[in-house]
Amino acid sequence: MFTLDFEKPVLELEKKIEEMRSLAGSLDIEPQILELQVKVEELREEIYSNLTRWQRVQIARHPDRPYSLDYFNTTFTNFIELHGDRSFRDDPAIVCGLAQLGEQSVVVVGHQKGRDTKSNVFRNFGMPNPEGYRKASRMFDLAEKFNKPVICLLDTPGAFPGIEAEDRGQAQAIASNLLQMAGLKVPIIIVVIGEGASGGALGIGIGDRILMLENSWYSVIAPESCSSILWRSWDYKEQAAEALQLTAEDLKKQKIIDRIIPEPIGGAHRNTEMMCAILKAVLLEELENMKSIPKERLVELRREKFAAMGVWAE
Repeated sequence: MFTLDFEKPVLELEKKIEEMRSLAGSLDIEPQILELQVKVEELREEIYSNLTRWQRVQIARHPDRPYSLDYFNTTFTNFIELHGDRSFRDDPAIVCGLAQLGEQSVVVVGHQKGRDTKSNVFRNFGMPNPEGYRKASRMFDLAEKFNKPVICLLDTPGAFPGIEAEDRGQAQAIASNLLQMAGLKVPIIIVVIGEGASGGALGIGIGDRILMLENSWYSVIAPESCSSILWRSWDYKEQAAEALQLTAEDLKKQKIIDRIIPEPIGGAHRNTEMMCAILKAVLLEELENMKSIPKERLVELRREKFAAMGVWAE
């Protein structure tokens, strides 16, 4: 498993435990092994309860972290993927389709990254083109037509910035989705499962309930890009992360998101099965809470919610 720098003390203890287990047959060292296991758990809990903002960004980018398709095939059941924007092509950086959450039929949309070089090139590293947003828009139309709730999972470093994407109307595609989602007459739940960067995330990010996994981030710009603009160097990315206040805890305080979803200690990648179960329970609860809200009132509340963001006083 890929190890982050701040996790190395835990890794060293785990390696020591493995070495001791290899000697367990000839020596009576089981009490020492159990003692070290307790220390590993205590150290991991200490590290993960005192993470900096930059460390949370690193966890959000962990290559073993579950992606949208992992959740669609585990948290949900009977997932059927739908393809194409009916205009240009299918964009693998956004996956969407129909699924069931418990007994409820839903429309699901999410960013999708790859696990290795080949799949990352295929998925364009989770950076959608305009056709990805237009595919999502087609899903939103289906959801409203058949009165199905929408659940969007955000995990992207941003919309693809290539000239070909601009040629095909990247900004227009995102703006059109913002307008469409603001007026969609079905419940919409947004969950930031990893990276939530700029308009690339916001293009499928307008909803009635905005949730974030504990170790995800959501911001107008990535720390490295912010550092590059302000300090002309990526070397200040940690300071940029602190200044951006991009963690779930920060955004909950600022009333930009509604709820933080806890992760297993060590991050969602440490126990994907548990993470999927936690997310399912939260989504079922949120859908149940919105079930009785009339459609017109749902849209009013959604617009009021976003209009109230960014309030500040000198």
